[in-house]
Amino acid sequence: MLACEPLFRPIQAPPAAGHFETHMTHLHRTARLLCSSTALAAASLPALAQAPAQPGTAITASPNTVTVTGTRQAYRGDFKRLETPQADSAIDAETLRASGAVDLNQALSLSASVARQNNFGGLWNAFALRGFVGDENLPSNYLVNGFNAGRGFGGPRDLSGIESVEVLKGPRAALFGRGEPGGTVNLVTKRPTFKTAGEFKLSAGSFETYRADGDWTSPLSDALAVRLVGFFEDAGSFRDTVQTRKVGASPSLAWRPSPRTQLVYELEYSRQELPFDRGVLAINGTLGRIPASRFLGEPGDGPIRADVLGHQLELQHDFSRDWSALLGLTTRRTSLEGFSTEAELATNRQRLLVDGQTLTRQRRFRDYDANYRVLRAELNGRFVLAGLQHRVILGADADRFENDQVFLRARAPSLASNPTPVQQQAINVFSPVYGAYTLPTPTPLTNRVETQQSVGLFVQDQISLGERVQLRVGARLDDYEQTLNDRASNRITQQDDRRWSPQLGLVLQASPTLALYATYGENFRPLSGTDARGNGFEPNQSTSIEAGAKFSLAGGAIDGNLALFNVKQKNILVTDDPGALTLAAIGQARSRGLELDLHGELAPGLSLWASYAFVDAKTRNTFNDANFGAPVPAGTRLLNVPRHSLSLQLVQATQLAGRGLQFGGGLQHVSERSGEFITRFELPAYTLVRAFAAWDITRSTTLRLDVDNLFDKVHYTNSFSALWVQPGTPRSARLSAAFRF
Repeated sequence: MLACEPLFRPIQAPPAAGHFETHMTHLHRTARLLCSSTALAAASLPALAQAPAQPGTAITASPNTVTVTGTRQAYRGDFKRLETPQADSAIDAETLRASGAVDLNQALSLSASVARQNNFGGLWNAFALRGFVGDENLPSNYLVNGFNAGRGFGGPRDLSGIESVEVLKGPRAALFGRGEPGGTVNLVTKRPTFKTAGEFKLSAGSFETYRADGDWTSPLSDALAVRLVGFFEDAGSFRDTVQTRKVGASPSLAWRPSPRTQLVYELEYSRQELPFDRGVLAINGTLGRIPASRFLGEPGDGPIRADVLGHQLELQHDFSRDWSALLGLTTRRTSLEGFSTEAELATNRQRLLVDGQTLTRQRRFRDYDANYRVLRAELNGRFVLAGLQHRVILGADADRFENDQVFLRARAPSLASNPTPVQQQAINVFSPVYGAYTLPTPTPLTNRVETQQSVGLFVQDQISLGERVQLRVGARLDDYEQTLNDRASNRITQQDDRRWSPQLGLVLQASPTLALYATYGENFRPLSGTDARGNGFEPNQSTSIEAGAKFSLAGGAIDGNLALFNVKQKNILVTDDPGALTLAAIGQARSRGLELDLHGELAPGLSLWASYAFVDAKTRNTFNDANFGAPVPAGTRLLNVPRHSLSLQLVQATQLAGRGLQFGGGLQHVSERSGEFITRFELPAYTLVRAFAAWDITRSTTLRLDVDNLFDKVHYTNSFSALWVQPGTPRSARLSAAFRF
């Protein structure tokens, strides 16, 4: 019999009367659900009829042996591309390499469905999928090998340990749990192989950017393999006084105690030192009055330090050709700490709005910590019942996210009191003088810890209704609890709820190279904080309808997907009392659009990656903005979401002097976007071009040259307001040498 121990410890805050008992009951329920799910999976195996294995199964069998040939992705099952009733876009290792991407933002620029959002002064990844973004006070969540891992404060994600990036569009709550209606991003990590290989790469680029990458994998025995991946980067910037330093490692071990079983352990470590940089600003609504290089903070603040330490353990066992189990555990600690000086956004305190040159600033100190833990048990298989083939995924998971924030601020009084330049921490935007005043000492503003924990049960069944029609039915039950401990006021609030997340999909195999599909799904996401009465909010909820076609062209050389979608969202957090700036979950929005993705080989040696999206994302009702309390009319475009986006990449492979040569380039177009939610301020459209060439000068050495923003286009990638606008990087070049061994 399987013995299960509670995974999570009690919250740090002293429990209010009755809270500890409720909390422990929740944890015991979590343990029981996970244990019962595993027991149910094991007990169900003998009773299920077996069907012949289909192509793509992860094992091969003979009368005497079973050999593992691959691993399955969590929550994904065993489905071909044309059998999945949702639009997915997998950016594989070769596409990433051709793009020259070294961080997640660069990788996601290959998908037109992804729009960059306010990146918190460059300290985290923030993006919207199909027009919708999550909590703007947290990084955008993403998955790592199926685990929720994007939450927390570890800085922008580097790609050194990443094999591929998957953009999973549409609602996924029926399996993944709470999340965003537009979809999610899954990072597939580099794992050990049982074949020795390695690569060491050095690169130098514009703005005094230097980087080293290492990747080595080897078997240690017939059953054990190791992989060591790491990077170091020391970089200047086109931004005045801005310099960053990053180091990271992601070693992993794979153990195969038997041909049917594989255990993989992965560690994630990184430390980043990055100045907090809110970018440039528009003066009287006009961008370009100051150069894109102008830094408006204080170099004396020093860098913000972001740290990550994560562990991931995953066990896969194949019972037969048709049934397998996945057990997984992940823990991830992140922290962010440091000072910043930023433009003041309140109109009654901002001198720039009066004289057009003097910027009033705040000084802030942040000490953020986050702990995230996830436990998962999952069973995948197929059987025949009543003459119909069923492919099922069923299981349970539990997670606990603890968000601890200490925030201090030094702020100038209103202009009506005639504050001094020292009080305003004023700086002339046309002729800045750094360190002109003693940096003020911030005073406490926020001191709280929020804990979200959930346990979920999920099931998905894809039923073959004949040779050409498949029906997918899925549902998930989440039992979640939120606890907010406001240490500043010594007040603890708590709420809990249960939510169903259904999914229904239909696939029609019109021909061997064309499948038509339609899907419906619902999502929810808990909201942080409390209303004016100290109560928690109803979760943010959404419904999504999607229809499309998946196809192959040129004899299977090119894969494509065309999708139409319509997503509605309600219970968006907005201001209900502009005077008191209290919040309520009453906002509504809608996003609808069209996507087209193509990738493959146009001709021998010539590969194509193309992605286009039209997204019309707007508010559906009139409300007051959550940050400023200003009215937002119905029909207002959502922040930073372009109506048209295009990403294109072409790569030609040939030979030069008998050695391999690759060359090509890419194009990215982003149309104009709303740059401030409460005004008509817009970010202009831009089109960027990049080019590269890579030549194998020996069998083991490759030289590569990348040039980004080839035509030196001035552009702006995202904003939060007209005073916080992120400029894009001007033309830059990078030369690298890779040594394989």
